[in-house]
Amino acid sequence: MAINSAPESSLLSLLYRSYPAAVSPDATELDLTHASPKIFPQTTFSVEEQASVKQWLDTISGLQNALSKDEKSVVTAILGQLNNHLATHTTLLGTKPSVADIAAYALLAPVVEKWSPEERTGEQGYHHIVRHIDFVQNSRLFALQIPDEEKVSIDVNDVRFVPKPVDPKEEKERKKREKAAAQNPDAGKPLVVGQGKPEKAATGGAADQAAESAAGAPPKVNKKEKKEKKEKAPKPAPAPAAPPSPSLIDLRVGHILRAINHPNADSLYVSTIDCGDAPGTENTSLDEATGKTVRTVCSGLNGLVPLEEMQNRKIVAVCNLKPVTMRGIKSAAMVLAASPRVAEGEDSHAGPVELVTPPADAPAGTRIGFEGWFDGEPEKVLNPKKKVWETFQPGFTTTDSLEVAFDVSAVPAVQGQEGKPALGKLVAATGGVCTVKSLKGATVR
Repeated sequence: MAINSAPESSLLSLLYRSYPAAVSPDATELDLTHASPKIFPQTTFSVEEQASVKQWLDTISGLQNALSKDEKSVVTAILGQLNNHLATHTTLLGTKPSVADIAAYALLAPVVEKWSPEERTGEQGYHHIVRHIDFVQNSRLFALQIPDEEKVSIDVNDVRFVPKPVDPKEEKERKKREKAAAQNPDAGKPLVVGQGKPEKAATGGAADQAAESAAGAPPKVNKKEKKEKKEKAPKPAPAPAAPPSPSLIDLRVGHILRAINHPNADSLYVSTIDCGDAPGTENTSLDEATGKTVRTVCSGLNGLVPLEEMQNRKIVAVCNLKPVTMRGIKSAAMVLAASPRVAEGEDSHAGPVELVTPPADAPAGTRIGFEGWFDGEPEKVLNPKKKVWETFQPGFTTTDSLEVAFDVSAVPAVQGQEGKPALGKLVAATGGVCTVKSLKGATVR
């Protein structure tokens, strides 16, 4: 039987029992973000790995929130993300143990215990989550003090469907080949630039062969005559393209640490924003004042949003647009804001403008998405030629209850997909809806 108490107390109880030298039984709460080095003193954690542990703890917290509210689409999205990650990782960090693995176990052990065999290892099952639960509760790497009667009963031989193993290197090479083939469809075809070497005259060739035969040498065989022309294998049909989805856009909670007027443009602000990126991520820098990894973002909000409203606040950031240099400053994201819809030909930047506000308890870096559309991972960088942002942005709107949502009727590319809501609210993976102050029926961009 799995741990039955609430996830928080289950985790604390489990840590107290298993690591009494690192976790005091008198403590009422624990700083999980910095707990891994204390719990696993023989393991060295880099700055990047500690940042990864924090992100996974945030994700697990979001999953706990979604489970408590029975937000099925969010739960499915996070479980899919976790299962896909564990397909190529023994632990959440790869091979090193961390408190994030134990937090995931404490939350998911009771959940996995209730799953049917099909939910565990069927074709649509979460094979790798089940494997991770079994590994954490039994491995000496974690050495968790869990009585046998409290462990999740897992039959490792009961596998209903065997997924094809993922080779990260092979997958990376496959994507590179596909990208190269798409850019140059004629690559790999033989290029004829002239004729081959002329064959010997018939008489000369016959004389040479006769002479060689007389000398005892075997006659030459004309390879071109013997070589049969092989039929080319038919090219495999291309894999069906994934249905278009706004989930391709990387929306996250951002925390504006500070904002200033752009030195070279009256209409722009320059903001320093924590978007939850790991240290060393492309297009980020280290903020010396806070020690956080941040993005520099230019936004055309000067004169539309007071500068004081841009200080120390949370916003929703679009994080995978191609970076652009705006009047000498490179901008690596976009701040999402709402403004009234205008008729064609009218000034779309006249205002008023209101920043989109994420749930107050969602930490920086939390993934944001539309209900019913948490169906894939965002692109690393949106290709401007494919106009992904331009395709889906017309559906970004606000409701009469001041919630931000995705209106399918405004985006022809997604109409007709089964099981999709007509109006999906913009929610955080940790739970809660994104809102604006007062603008109803506004466009959001």
